[in-house]
Amino acid sequence: MDRKIAIVTDTSCDLSDEQLSEYGIELVSLRVVNSSGEYRDRLDVQPEEIYDMMKQDLPKTSLPNPGDVSALYDSLIERGFTDVLHYALSSNLSGTFNMVRIIAEEYEGRLNVRVFDSKTLSTALGTIVLQAARDLRAGLSIDEILERSTKMRQSQLGMFIIRTLEYLRKGGRIGLVEGVLGTLLQLKPIVFVNDEGIYQTRAKARGWSSAVETMVNEMVTKFGRKAVCLSVVHGNAREDAQKLLERLKTILDVKESFIAQVSPALAIHTGPGLLGIIASEAL
Repeated sequence: MDRKIAIVTDTSCDLSDEQLSEYGIELVSLRVVNSSGEYRDRLDVQPEEIYDMMKQDLPKTSLPNPGDVSALYDSLIERGFTDVLHYALSSNLSGTFNMVRIIAEEYEGRLNVRVFDSKTLSTALGTIVLQAARDLRAGLSIDEILERSTKMRQSQLGMFIIRTLEYLRKGGRIGLVEGVLGTLLQLKPIVFVNDEGIYQTRAKARGWSSAVETMVNEMVTKFGRKAVCLSVVHGNAREDAQKLLERLKTILDVKESFIAQVSPALAIHTGPGLLGIIASEAL
């Protein structure tokens, strides 16, 4: 029997509508909840709108609606899909992976769902998903695709700096990021997602520009002259992101690159001004 394979991920991947559309990647929305109601990430609330919403009262984030996942799976069955590769954001940052795994079990015999815990998020997840979609087009098997996804994740380094730790703390996502003493000294933690998919401090720098410089140096130390797939993410700071990307292109061997605005569900935990670099060895 011919297999028809769908690739599914969630809105934390920070891929653009154009990228999703080009590769036929299906998307499940995380949810944003505040005093005025519940919104589906990127459907009911857009990235640029979330910062205004945060000025009123800080929203909370929630898992995708289980009904949305089931509806998507039902739709895939109707469209003749036999298999799903579902790429979820880190199980140590969200319960999405576990929820999807439970739903997937209910489809046994109707749809073969493999759920991949990316142990990461944002465009680190997004680039893994993009590569999986390309591998699928190239005719690789499900096992081969997942093996390459694991390899890509192991080669990745994703870091970001934020204006304040306030949002990570309020959202309960502070992980292993030490509360930085000496705010007056403008100490900034360079936060990365470790192998377990938890936020951790990789380095510290004094002041914003020094923190950006430290991120760049960490990338050079990690990748040297290896060819990389690179993305720069931002929280309502596209100009800063553009400058950073242009600089990185002169230092690293960048095979491909793009800029992404973080999704509303991620913005809530990081606040405005975030700047991040995500790179992985080109496969």
